[in-house]
Formats: sequence, C-alpha cells, structure tokens
Amino acid sequence: MQSIPVDTARLGILRCAIAPELKYSNAETKEVKKDRDGNPVWTVAVLVRQEARRISVIEIAVPGEQKGVVEGIEVRVTGLVAFAWAMGDRHGISFRADDITPVTSGSGKAGGAV
Repeated sequence: MQSIPVDTARLGILRCAIAPELKYSNAETKEVKKDRDGNPVWTVAVLVRQEARRISVIEIAVPGEQKGVVEGIEVRVTGLVAFAWAMGDRHGISFRADDITPVTSGSGKAGGAV
C-alpha cells in the first residue's frame, strides 16, 4: 500500500462531521482495532470545504481518543496520509492522521457550529 502525504493547508476548512468513534477490527465481537503501538484506533468523519468547491466527507483513522473533537467544530488535522487500497474488485482511498484537534478562536473557545 502506497502512502501519500496530504498537505492539509491546501484542503481549506476542515470540520468534524461525526464525532470520534472507536474502530472495530471485528464488528461481531466488538474487538477494538489497535495500531502498531497498541493504541486503540478511532475514526472521525471530517467535512472538507475548499473555496468555491463542493463539500467532501472523509473518514480519518487516528490513534487514541481525540479530546474536544465534537460534531460541527472546525478541526486541525496533523500528519494526514492517504492510502490507495484494492481488495479483489473493490478499491478506494483510506486516510490516517497522527492527531485531530479543535481549532480555537482568540477567545480560547472552540470554533462555531456548521
């Protein structure tokens, strides 16, 4: 699987669409997926809005719980990498990041709602 670093500065405004949820390696047994270091993997759906373009939603896997990330707030994504994958006749792109944090305004409060 080839990893492709993503320049998040070129993505425009990023907002949390769905708050962090644990990712399961087995949905039936609710076995939590873990990264190489043994940290639980969480997923966050993020709205990407570039100027004068449509909104896209990407699901990003991150290690550990992302504190303060709630639906509707603007977020900062650190270390975003895309991976092209294929399994049989299915294919797509998955995303992973080192961290997702709330963007705070000058007042110290998290950004406003969508």
